[in-house]
Amino acid sequence: MAAICALAVVLAGVAVYGWHVGWFAESTSNGNTTTPQTSQTSALPRTDVPSPKKNDDPAAQAQRAVSAMTLEERVGQLVMVPLFAGSEPSSLASTIADEHIGSAILIGNWNTGVDTVKTATAQLQGYAPAGNRLIIATDQEGGQVQHLTGTGFDTMPSAVEQGTMSADALRQSAGTWGSQLATAGINVDLAPVLGTVVGNRASNAPIGALDRDFGLDAAGNAEHGIAVIEGLRDAQVGAAVKHYPGLGAVSGNTDFTTEGILDTTTTLDGAEAGAFDQAITKADPAMVMMSLATYQSIDPNNPAVFSSTIIDGHIRNVLKYTGVVISDSMSAEALSSYDVSQLGVNLVEAGGDMSCIGQTDYVKPIVNGLNERAKSDPAFASKVTAAATRVMTLKIKMGLA
Repeated sequence: MAAICALAVVLAGVAVYGWHVGWFAESTSNGNTTTPQTSQTSALPRTDVPSPKKNDDPAAQAQRAVSAMTLEERVGQLVMVPLFAGSEPSSLASTIADEHIGSAILIGNWNTGVDTVKTATAQLQGYAPAGNRLIIATDQEGGQVQHLTGTGFDTMPSAVEQGTMSADALRQSAGTWGSQLATAGINVDLAPVLGTVVGNRASNAPIGALDRDFGLDAAGNAEHGIAVIEGLRDAQVGAAVKHYPGLGAVSGNTDFTTEGILDTTTTLDGAEAGAFDQAITKADPAMVMMSLATYQSIDPNNPAVFSSTIIDGHIRNVLKYTGVVISDSMSAEALSSYDVSQLGVNLVEAGGDMSCIGQTDYVKPIVNGLNERAKSDPAFASKVTAAATRVMTLKIKMGLA
């Protein structure tokens, strides 16, 4: 999210979930591929889920798994729920079980080290079905946005400082930071930020003022973003590039205000969006996080997170990205004028997949809204199925399902 989304959940040792090293090898940007390892993990805990076939690709496995799910189970895969620092993981037990939730995010100042996070993530994973574990994410960018600190977590330099490193050095460092996340049970890092600040840094509240960008031109930001994606992948942690198509030309922080979040200059064929596009096509990140700002020259009627022009029209159809498209925090102030029950609906309608939720009281309305719309609209139900399949494909690649 612009700064809110952050969470972690994992069992004591990510090797339990059988990350597919082959997927990481085949997803690198150097054009060389290796054959992915075939998943031998158990299927979803429903007797009608077909067993994976030997040498099946993850998408085919995901299609079979989703075909055996109820609508409610499919919807649950499209929701990421928050666990706040200081809260007991057990507070999410009934939500994860009853709503079939597929992902969680650790939010807040988790400052007591790796072991505390590992305990929390292991407990969270215990609430999920054995054959369909949770994606667990956090915001671990560096500098002012590092939610996990303490023993076992390096103090990470800001993205601007990372921008002074060579791409090779940054990839190596990102691998180290990713290994620390993996040890703690985090399997997705909601990073890197790929926005390119176009004006006065201090006047760009969401990115420049917080040194959350690499501080380079668009080409340099893309190069360093790819290094972070690949470094995290080396550690078997997925990356989420954000906030598409960039927050470098707005003044307001979408987490906290509805003012100053209209971008009047960014275009889909411009440099800022181009940095994202290069990283997406060359490094194939696990996720693309959508901005909550509105882009006048692209789709003046919808924030990017609800824009079919941007998601379906460009990310899916032009870039051919088949991974998970996730929202920035659905509970952010920028979306405060929307009916909460329609937030997830709007995202999926536009071609997106996962609602990242920063307030627990948003979870039930978003889940209910998705279920109700899908029950009454077969075309929308098909979009839910497609989105759940993309999420399950990622989980299978990660060894979570």
